[in-house]
Amino acid sequence: MKTNPFYDPYRVLLKVYSEGAHLKLALAQTDLEELNRARTVKTVYGVLENDGYLSLCIRTFAPKSPKLAARVLLKIALFQMIFLGKPRYMVTDTAVDLCKRLGKGGMAGFLNAFLRGFDGAKVVLPEGDEGLSVRYNFPLFAVKKLRRQYGERAERIMAAKSRGVSVRFVRGEEAYLARPHEETPFPHLYLFGHFARDEGFDRGDYTFQSVGSVAICSVVEPCETFLDACAAPGGKSVLLSGRCAHITACELHEHRVALIRSYCERMGVENVAPMCADSAQFRPEWEGAFDGVLCDVPCSGFGTVAENPDLPLNKTEADFGGLRSVQSAILSNCARYVKAGGALYYSTCSVLEEENDGVVGPFLAEHGGFSAEAAECPLPHEKTAYGLQFLPDEAFGAGFYVAKLRRTA
Repeated sequence: MKTNPFYDPYRVLLKVYSEGAHLKLALAQTDLEELNRARTVKTVYGVLENDGYLSLCIRTFAPKSPKLAARVLLKIALFQMIFLGKPRYMVTDTAVDLCKRLGKGGMAGFLNAFLRGFDGAKVVLPEGDEGLSVRYNFPLFAVKKLRRQYGERAERIMAAKSRGVSVRFVRGEEAYLARPHEETPFPHLYLFGHFARDEGFDRGDYTFQSVGSVAICSVVEPCETFLDACAAPGGKSVLLSGRCAHITACELHEHRVALIRSYCERMGVENVAPMCADSAQFRPEWEGAFDGVLCDVPCSGFGTVAENPDLPLNKTEADFGGLRSVQSAILSNCARYVKAGGALYYSTCSVLEEENDGVVGPFLAEHGGFSAEAAECPLPHEKTAYGLQFLPDEAFGAGFYVAKLRRTA
């Protein structure tokens, strides 16, 4: 079966579309043919990045919506034809062959007829926001929010692409920098077009950490006691372990606490204490116990679509009401853990004001003992009323937000 080049992409994408699996997890948990791993990764990312347009192609030429298996095969085949320029006959033969091998010969005729009759010139994008939604694979409600907030810049934000694999080195980076790479404003952090994990990862010589994660850490001031309130998988806690003497890394679910623990062990970090706790629920023993507290709260993630093209698939506008209440609850609760004179940090990987200043502003209005403090970061950003907003079109494809709040009383 693995001699068919569509087989591995089909298996990965079926997990994403049918089970709601995260793309990176689906890739990690699928036994891929190593010889064609790079091709498989390129295909699954490409299909998901263009899911809106590929879905429009199918709707245009299919009299009724095909079953999921057929849709996935069609998206793989159309991506190969439209975006990679593969010959129609080769793509069609490969899709039909896989269809038969999967025991789905009944839909082989449909696939064959669809692909042989497909004409991209007849696929017409809708006008306005609907067209942007299809072109950039953002939900329509998110397109409207971005357009209201950023005007013409919204399209550049949605069009921004990932600049590569972000790798942070602890030691031995010289051995890797002969490869094509791009420097970032942060020491020991580089972007690579391709970066295959090797034994250096297991030794803790380097780790994969996003530009946004490192930028948020750069805003944190050195201190003795620090709480990372939503810490999994542990990248920020590990990086901040070199700046803060004692770190408590808190996470709601035990299996995610295990991720933090594993991360610390691999990187040889001993001053991070992972623990399972709900950061929205008050713990009396932590009241006024920390010099610094970071609330990297659950969010929509719309600043990371370039890195996570599967993210928009199941997002709805209804998600936002629940998110904002969780974000506010975590921030308000964790504020009680900050010592007088200490710092409270609020961050998201969102570009939407309602999750950022829209949460911090009401918090400050209700908590007179805190005030917003100017934060600085070498990564290009926009200053907002209370924090820093990083946008994907300028910040290496990453969108995120951080605010630094000082406890004054």
